[in-house]
Amino acid sequence: MKTEIPYDRFAHVPERIFGLVDLAYNLWWSWHSSASVLFKMLNRAEWKMSRHNPVRMLLDTPPRFFERAAANPEYLRRYDIIMHRFREYMVPGTSWFAQHYPSRTPLTIAYLSSEFGLHHSLPFYAGGLGILAGDHVKASSDLGVPTVAVGFMYAEGYLHQHIEGNGWQKNVAEILDRDAAPVLRVLSDDGKQIVVQVPLIEPPIYVAVWKVQVGRVPLYLLDTHIDRNLPENRSISHRLYLKELECRLRQELVLGIGGRKVLRTLGVEYSAMHLNEGHSAFSILERLRERLSAGMPPDEALERVRGTSVFTTHTPVAAAHDVFPEDLMAKYFRNYCASLDLTWDEFMALGDDPHNPGAGFNMTAFALRMSRFHNGVSQRHGEVAREMWQPLWPDLAPEEVPIDAITNGVHVPTWLNHRIEALIDRHMDPVYPNWREDYDNPIIWEVVDEIPDEELWREHQWLKMKLFSRIRDRKRRKWANLRDEPANLAAEGLMLDTSALTIGFARRFAEYKRADLIFEDLDRLDRIVNNRWRPVQFIFAGKAHPADDRGKRILQRIYQYSQDPRFGGRIAFVEDYGEQLARYMVHGVDVWMNTPVPLMEASGTSGMKAGMNGALNLSVLDGWWVEGYNGRNGWGFEGRAPTAEGHQPDAETLYDLIENEIAPLYFSRTMDDVPHKWVRMMKESIKSIAPQYCSLRMLKEYVTRYYPSVCRYAAEPGEQLAGLEGVCPPGPAPRMR
Repeated sequence: MKTEIPYDRFAHVPERIFGLVDLAYNLWWSWHSSASVLFKMLNRAEWKMSRHNPVRMLLDTPPRFFERAAANPEYLRRYDIIMHRFREYMVPGTSWFAQHYPSRTPLTIAYLSSEFGLHHSLPFYAGGLGILAGDHVKASSDLGVPTVAVGFMYAEGYLHQHIEGNGWQKNVAEILDRDAAPVLRVLSDDGKQIVVQVPLIEPPIYVAVWKVQVGRVPLYLLDTHIDRNLPENRSISHRLYLKELECRLRQELVLGIGGRKVLRTLGVEYSAMHLNEGHSAFSILERLRERLSAGMPPDEALERVRGTSVFTTHTPVAAAHDVFPEDLMAKYFRNYCASLDLTWDEFMALGDDPHNPGAGFNMTAFALRMSRFHNGVSQRHGEVAREMWQPLWPDLAPEEVPIDAITNGVHVPTWLNHRIEALIDRHMDPVYPNWREDYDNPIIWEVVDEIPDEELWREHQWLKMKLFSRIRDRKRRKWANLRDEPANLAAEGLMLDTSALTIGFARRFAEYKRADLIFEDLDRLDRIVNNRWRPVQFIFAGKAHPADDRGKRILQRIYQYSQDPRFGGRIAFVEDYGEQLARYMVHGVDVWMNTPVPLMEASGTSGMKAGMNGALNLSVLDGWWVEGYNGRNGWGFEGRAPTAEGHQPDAETLYDLIENEIAPLYFSRTMDDVPHKWVRMMKESIKSIAPQYCSLRMLKEYVTRYYPSVCRYAAEPGEQLAGLEGVCPPGPAPRMR
């Protein structure tokens, strides 16, 4: 097995700077701004045209640009420094994990997820779950935690969003040019791309294998769009979260069973599997089948598989947990079931949900039964999940249910704006020059208090202007191509006021997230946004699931409100929300608003990204914000479930906070035009959120609480036996025949 960069396609790159090609195929550059600057300096126009895709940019840049760079001493100095840092980073022995666990390096975790949000040049993600997976992998790389990741090569990504004149979401597919992206075919020794058959599934399904290098971590992507598959199977990996239930089932069996088979075929050894949500849970079946086929007693096989499985559940929303009806399961798993030494009823019982017996095969219930380590993604979500899934442990009280909680964190090098980073650098370097390697340490962030208020405020204002500029440029290009109606120019942000208090809301448009809460009382909203002395404006962004018409209707209503002249252009909806636009928004808004129905938010990592950049959170006290809110870093309110009054009580609370607390504080300026009390809260936001809600802290918790423990269970060939000790919480073991 090998992956080879097609160096012959880059013959126009001079030898002196040929390392750019190697750098382009490792996403390390995507979270090191000084590395991405190397590509930007080379050809700024092409860097923008390629949407920050270095492979595409290098291929399309004429030779004269490379020749000029290779003769420029300043460029070469930067190039040599960055390439040295890159090569040093890739040495395994220099990592946090190697230093803290020198005798435990055999530990390797296989991390499976249906989506990975790494960078907009690789659109393999739909939203928060994928971005979290991407941040998890990047943190694994930074810490040197031995990890191998498995996901899908989605030919069409998720969806590009186009908003029509009436506000209805139109889904637009865009085919990824894989030969001009930072992804490589995995080849056999004869130079052909490796293709693996998914075991025991009829008619047969085959997957071709691709690889993305994410720093130190390889991410293998499964691709069914190949000639060997029947036409109906080629579409399995076309895009995320297919609407048809049977397509979803085939997608999940390919990810789980096929993903496990791919790792075995590639000879990738690992100690345990970490399942990011239930979409990949069928991998547990394949691991169990392999042991039984090798002659291992059923009880021992089950114990080893469960003992080396970590499962993270991400949502309390019932509709988000996949359930497949029995007749559909029978179509694909009748033969497979026999290889597990189970009757059909015993097999279906593995996925039975006590809340709804006989409804079908519930992937979350199955994953909880078949893994020994389980966690929610915030302390509050852990409480909700224990209550929700207590029927799986009928003899335990809810607080004793073994579903732990590890609060999500975000990857600071990816999400902290480089201008804020440079500002921190100027004050951090004298006392802590290596702070980037230890940014989960709260003590080092105390230096933020030493930044002069006017400096932090000036940088925030610059980022705010950049957000507005980005919105206007997107709208200008859309208008030039489609000649939109004038009302839509206002609706999509062309009339935003740079001096107004700017509140951002960017989420998936699901009903429970209540994106439209602020529109409960239009007259009250009118007074708030059109206040002569304290104007407020709102920027909305986000996509509704292609099958979620309710979400689409909420989106449409907000878009139509943004067209209403009474709001004076101070309501904007920016289409096609994705990782790139998210960066502009979390960097540039003054306030990040989050208004879910209480107990429905599992975590909500976008607020973490905004908070570490100095934006102040305004949120229902749910998900991570219950832990993150300290009374000095934003605003929180309890929130209520909908009543006979609808959502009006929460809307009134929101209006009161904005009108009576937030806007007055924002517009309280001294003679230097700096809102010093506001900036004090910005500093508190950065200090309290950046170290605690980062992916370094999150991953260190997985390492210290889960990963070594799973390795005390003996493993079969293709998985490592690390021999590490640990204590495993109890779990509901299914009876094996």
